[in-house]
Amino acid sequence: MNNPIMVASGTFGYGAEFAELKGFSHDELGAIVLKGTTLNKTLGNPVPRIAEVDCGIINSIGLQNPGVDYVLANYLPLLRQYKTNIIVNIAGYYEEEYQEIVKRLDDAEGIHAIEVNISCPNIKKGGMQFGTDPRMTRSVTDKIRKSTRLPVIVKLSPNVTDIRQIANAAVEGGADALSLINTVSAMAIDTKTRRPKLGANAGGLSGPAIRPIAIHKVYETYQYSKEHKIPLIGVGGIETANDIIEFVLAGATAVQIGTSTLIYKSTVKKILNDLKEEIVNMGFSAINDLVGKVITNK
Repeated sequence: MNNPIMVASGTFGYGAEFAELKGFSHDELGAIVLKGTTLNKTLGNPVPRIAEVDCGIINSIGLQNPGVDYVLANYLPLLRQYKTNIIVNIAGYYEEEYQEIVKRLDDAEGIHAIEVNISCPNIKKGGMQFGTDPRMTRSVTDKIRKSTRLPVIVKLSPNVTDIRQIANAAVEGGADALSLINTVSAMAIDTKTRRPKLGANAGGLSGPAIRPIAIHKVYETYQYSKEHKIPLIGVGGIETANDIIEFVLAGATAVQIGTSTLIYKSTVKKILNDLKEEIVNMGFSAINDLVGKVITNK
């Protein structure tokens, strides 16, 4: 990638939604991670689907999307014009669905990697089940790895007892990189109506509130997986260049920006400019020099 900044799955849609944004070019990104895509069209969860809370949002979209064939026919041709990497985030309810999706993506021109969502907390079946059981994580990753020539990135859930076990299972299954973290299971209640603020009752928390959690999970995984030397992608609550540097010091080699792009459309461009200046001010020539270089207390 030409830089370590990607836009996270979901908040950037399929890229076309931001095509007319003034003062910003998709080519400035290290990669675009597309909205979660399933084998068939999915309608998603009942409304309301997003609830604003302190320092973040809870979403329960439920993987609404038009299905992989529609994405390949209607969005991918538009995305090929950009000089950046296109990563397709995929989700499924069964291992066979994941396999079928990646087989179709494997034959498509213009896709550079696959990000496997095994950790979505807001769908009723599948999703979280794969991402919380090491055996299932290893199995689904293995089947996907054997079904595609593309790099496989596995997105991990924070909603587990020990994320290192899940990370190890994904590595054993053949993952080329890991994204961490997905949203944190959460709920908000309207005290006046005594009803949940989301139509599906609960969902996934994202935004600045989860950044310290995400940084810790990256740090834990980096310490545990040094021998594998697998790249880690930090995700969760990034709003500034300094936030990115925190993730990199913890062990990430790249990051994804999600929720803040919903609020400030110029977030990515500003962060890109600020990041270069921050690295120089720290006395380093490249961000890779900072990977895993946190100085921990004895």
